[in-house]
Formats: sequence, C-alpha cells, structure tokens
Amino acid sequence: MTLRLTSAPVSGIQKKRSVTSKSRASPFATHARRQPTSAAVGRKPAAAELGLDEPLGDIGRSDYITHSARVGNVEEAIRYVGTKIFDELPERAGMNSTRIAEVLNLRRSLPPLASVAHVHTLMDAPTQVEREIVELVKSGRVRRLIVPGRGNDAADLGDCLVLAEDWEKLVRDSSALNIDVKEKFIDILNRIGNCTAISQSIFTIDEYRALMRAGFLVSSSVITQGSLNVASLPSLPTVAFSSASRREPNNPFNTDRPVQTNAQARAATLFLSLPNTGTYLRLLSSGRDHLISLLRRSSHAEAPLSMLKDRWEGAIETDKSYHQAKLARGEFAGILPGKTKKWKDLYGMHFNWIVEEALGAGLVELFETGSVGPGIRCL
Repeated sequence: MTLRLTSAPVSGIQKKRSVTSKSRASPFATHARRQPTSAAVGRKPAAAELGLDEPLGDIGRSDYITHSARVGNVEEAIRYVGTKIFDELPERAGMNSTRIAEVLNLRRSLPPLASVAHVHTLMDAPTQVEREIVELVKSGRVRRLIVPGRGNDAADLGDCLVLAEDWEKLVRDSSALNIDVKEKFIDILNRIGNCTAISQSIFTIDEYRALMRAGFLVSSSVITQGSLNVASLPSLPTVAFSSASRREPNNPFNTDRPVQTNAQARAATLFLSLPNTGTYLRLLSSGRDHLISLLRRSSHAEAPLSMLKDRWEGAIETDKSYHQAKLARGEFAGILPGKTKKWKDLYGMHFNWIVEEALGAGLVELFETGSVGPGIRCL
C-alpha cells in the first residue's frame, strides 16, 4: 500500500489548535457580542449604592466612640485626648527631614489640653462627668482653662481642662522663666483655686512680662477681640497668705498693700494661659472644618464612617498586602502621606480624634446604618 502524505490533515489540526488557543486566551471569545443596553448605561455607580445619593439607613444612635476609646474617669479622658491627637509618623512619609522636624516640633510644643466637649464625648455621662470635673477642680488636681474670645456656643473652643501636674511641669521646664518666678507662679496657682483670672498687681512688672512672654499669662485686652465682655469676667481671687509670709515693703505678697477698686482690678486683669494655646486651638478648628468639608461632599451631608476615614487619609499607600504587592512591582499604590491635607496642614491628626471633637462640639452625629457600619452626618 502506498503511503499518501497530504497537507490536509495537518492544516486541520493546526486550525483546531488555533481555535483552542483563542478559547484559552479568552473564555468569552465564543460569546455573542452585543451593544450595551440603556439599563446598563443608566445603572447607578457603586458609590450611590452605598447610600451617597440616597439617605443612609438609621436604626439608632451609635456607641462606636465609647467602645473604641475606653476611659474610666475624667483624668484618664484628659490623658487620652492629649496623647491620641496624632498618628505615628509613617516610614514612607514623603516628607524631607526639614518637614519632618517641623511636624515633630509642633507636636511637642502643643499644650496638654483637653476640651470639655471632648471629655464628655468619651465618657457619655453628662451629669457624672460634670460632677467629677467640679470635684477635681476643687481638689486642685485639674485646672479649667477658659480662653476668652473663642465663642460661647456648642462649638466653643475655649473651655478646656488640663491636669495640674502637667501645668506645673510646663512651668518648671520653661526656659523663659528664672527659678524665682517659677516658684512664685506655682505658689500662686496653688492658692487661687479654680480662678482663671488674677490681678496684675500680684506680680512685679518684670515678672508678669516674663510670664506673658513665656505664654502663661495673657492680657485682659484680648476680650476686645472676642465675644467675652468685661461684665462676664470671673471675679478676681483673694489670695490668702499665712502669717509666716514675709511682709517686706517690696514684697508683692504683702497683704498690707492698698486694695484696688473693682474698676482698677478689672483694668489690670491677667488671664491664665499655656504656651501655644492659640496654635492648639487654631489646629483644632482647622481639623473640624476639614472634617465637615469632607462630609459635605456626600449627598445629604452624611456618609459611612469608613468612607469618611478614607477621604481623611487621602487615599495614601498602606501596609496592606495588595499595596505592598504593587510597590514590589513598581506600580502606583496611592499617594504618599506627606502630600495629603492631613499631613501638610494638620500634622497627621488622627481621624478618630477629630471625629470625637466634632461630635462633642455638636457638629456631627453618629448613627448605626444596619448595613455599612456606623454612619456620620452633619448637624
């Protein structure tokens, strides 16, 4: 029998393999093609499905804050507020050494303040908290610092608390004061109780000027820049001194000195303060404003809390596995932290911290959605 060799079988096999190769390259190669329908074109985006175009479900008040920040008393709450304001500096910050130094220096310079509104938010027991604050202030363990001209509504920035031990440490660590002024000022703080204003006559001219330059006293002239007026000033303290106190003619503690009239005393009133209090309050105000602006990007000024956090973080790269895989391949994995508003303007302010502040100030409220976790809305 003669063996016949033709190209037909070979061509058939190659043609068959070609079809198989195409099918492996795309499982949908054999599917019929069709134009997109009007229903597909009009489909709502995923963002809308999360409730941005329609109001989120609301099944009641959320306890997210009290569960995430567990504090047992007012003193713990004050320490929490002072230590949780900023995130840790990331390894890949996208900032040069000069900028990193600026961030760290500003953080170290801020006073250990906690707004009363923030403390109330953390503990969520208004009557108990206010009673405890009064007791701590009376006992001298906590001082209540009232900053004039910072508003008197629900979003007041000027009602703050600070631990007495932290205040004293700031005075003792100040390089702008000599040892005599430090000791005298601390002694006066211990004697005036919960007063926030003192008479200028207690100090010599050099002493009160040094204390003002160091940031521990501010002049009563600041009341002209805010909502506080002279009639609302707290009464000036009557500082009592023991009989053991020296009564030298030039001793500012001398109780035999002429008593000032009420008008004279108010004209020479000094308010207690802490260094860089203004910087702290401006940063806090900027954080509140930024949070609200991000929330107002959503319809109805509300969004899932997790989505708002993503906006706050600025879509930065993280240490999650898929981001790390992209970095290993040299692909884009989100912008670096140093390029976001959180780090450029707010020095790495923690998201939960500013939410707690805004919640305590009555600017936002948290609620349970029943589907996408806690929600947050503007008030």
